[in-house]
Amino acid sequence: MQIGLLYSRIRKDEKLLLSELRERGHDVVKIDVRDQQFGLTEAPEVFAELDLVVDRCLATSRSIYATRFCEAYGIPVVNSPETAQICADKVQNSLALAGAGVPTPATEVSFTKESAMESIENFGYPCVLKPVVGSWGRLMAKIDSRSAAEAILEHKATLGHYEHKVFYVQEFVDKPGRDIRVVATDGEPIAAMVRSSDHWLTNAAKGAETAEFELDAEAEKLVQQASDAVGGGLLGIDLMESEARSASETSSGDTPQDATGYTVHEVNHTVEFKALNEATDVDVPAEVVDWLEAKAADGVKQEVVA
Repeated sequence: MQIGLLYSRIRKDEKLLLSELRERGHDVVKIDVRDQQFGLTEAPEVFAELDLVVDRCLATSRSIYATRFCEAYGIPVVNSPETAQICADKVQNSLALAGAGVPTPATEVSFTKESAMESIENFGYPCVLKPVVGSWGRLMAKIDSRSAAEAILEHKATLGHYEHKVFYVQEFVDKPGRDIRVVATDGEPIAAMVRSSDHWLTNAAKGAETAEFELDAEAEKLVQQASDAVGGGLLGIDLMESEARSASETSSGDTPQDATGYTVHEVNHTVEFKALNEATDVDVPAEVVDWLEAKAADGVKQEVVA
């Protein structure tokens, strides 16, 4: 099959995918979106005869627009622009999760410093202030006092970009020093890992330690629900455990199967999986390519029927 890979930078994740696709004999076309001109009705020549396009754009704006054009050209693309739009914006992400009944941290959104301060005071300290667009834990702040809140809100208000004038305030979840990253395809988990750190941010990109994690039935159900809520696709779904759940762990570190208390705080649409691939025995790139092959085959079948 002919697979197009949208990118603006080839990271280790993309190298793993490219290697797996080529080993299976697929014709892979790397498409640097920085070099393309997307017309309203006619696709760039490089898109001709592609069975599937895989979005691996690093920049959110490029991801959303490039996939939208692919959809307009009638080319199957993963993830869809609708999924990208929801996942790229924390407000839309939270609304989608809450609307689907997925447990997610309490959140309030305000548009002035004064109303944001009211939300912060209502949540109490600590609470969390996040940018509506961003990844890798950047520009996130754990707010421990009113004076810190005033300084951070003033700073955001003077940054100029309209996104910084959308104040996304969230309750602080007292997780047990770790969170859980699940990579899933249309809600089916490929593998999961815990990311542990002494810092309140437990992103692997910020140096958190990683280890394989076995999902229980409750976590698997939430992964499926969260995936459905944002439109499905190849996703990274982040869960946190509550104090009740962490307290129920045995002294050996094993978690009883009847323990409860997860919350889904984010779903990521251009998910990185290199850390997961190193933390687990699962061949993550191979599992992803299995799914991509199925998606491409479905697209070809639909064309034949049409």
